Parts: sequence; structure tokens; C-alpha cells
Amino acid sequence: MIQWFLLAIFILAHFLATDQVLLANIPPPDNKQQNCPADLENLIDDLLKNLPSYANRVIQRGRRLERGVYNYIIVAGKPEFKPIELNQLQYTPVFPESTQQVFFTTLEREHGSGTTLTTQHYHWLFLTQTTSGWRLVMLFSRSSSTILLRESSNSAIGEGIRLWLRDCRAGNLY
Repeated sequence: MIQWFLLAIFILAHFLATDQVLLANIPPPDNKQQNCPADLENLIDDLLKNLPSYANRVIQRGRRLERGVYNYIIVAGKPEFKPIELNQLQYTPVFPESTQQVFFTTLEREHGSGTTLTTQHYHWLFLTQTTSGWRLVMLFSRSSSTILLRESSNSAIGEGIRLWLRDCRAGNLY
């Protein structure tokens, strides 16, 4: 019995050593992005390419099956980097001087009760660069069917941006 036990340990140790040697020779994936872009335009280009998948995962995690209406983000794009001057409009400054503004759109689709509705949404994003990387300050949004601008930092888009920036700072983007 002890001989079988020792033989099993020997075989297991041999396979573990072989696997470690094989794993040590596998190079890390070269398509992993190591750092977030420091300049705003490259950062936003990368963000908008990935935002639909990040926001759709947020939507999927929060989806209620009994609701019967399902929406998802099709595409994000058309960034505009020309800021609106806010210093003269703020009685008490809300945003730090380092805050950057970006305008972009998303195309979203909603399915429910036999109908499909496609709408364009407009977003006004405020970002700031800190010592640890880019952070979302605030997000405002409105849909093409309404003129009301709403604070949407905690929406699926806002959470998707926050998660993407976190992964970007950690170098976990592919």
C-alpha cells in the first residue's frame, strides 16, 4: 500500500514539475495593453471601442427576467472634445481645473412585448486625470426622444466607463 502511495506521489511530482517547466516557457500575451493612454483623445478612442461590451455586461448583471423589456448598447462613438466653458457658469466651482469634457453618442436598442425601439443617446462626460490614472467625475445623458438632461453617472454607461477605466489603470485590457 505504501509503495502505491509513494509511486502516486512520484508521478504527481513529475507531472507538476513538467507542467511548471511548460508553463514557464509560455510567453505572456502580447496584445495586453499595459497603460492607459495619457492623452484624452486616445483614451476616449479606446474607451468607446470597448464601452458597449462593458455597459452591456452591467445591464446583463442587473437584468430582471420578469421585466420583459431588454435593452443593450449597439455602438458608441462620435466623440467631440471641444469643451463648454464652465468657469463663468458655476457660482461655486464644482469641477476641478483638471477636469476634461467629452461629448459622445451611443446607439441603443430595446426589445419588449413584440416591439423593437432603437434610440440614439447623447452623453456629456467629465473625466479627470489623477496620479493613479483617469477617473470619471460625472456623466450627463439624454435620449433622442427627450430634451431633458439627466445625471447618469450611476447608469449602465457610467458604470461601464468606471469599470473600463479601472481595467485600463490595472493594465487588464485586451
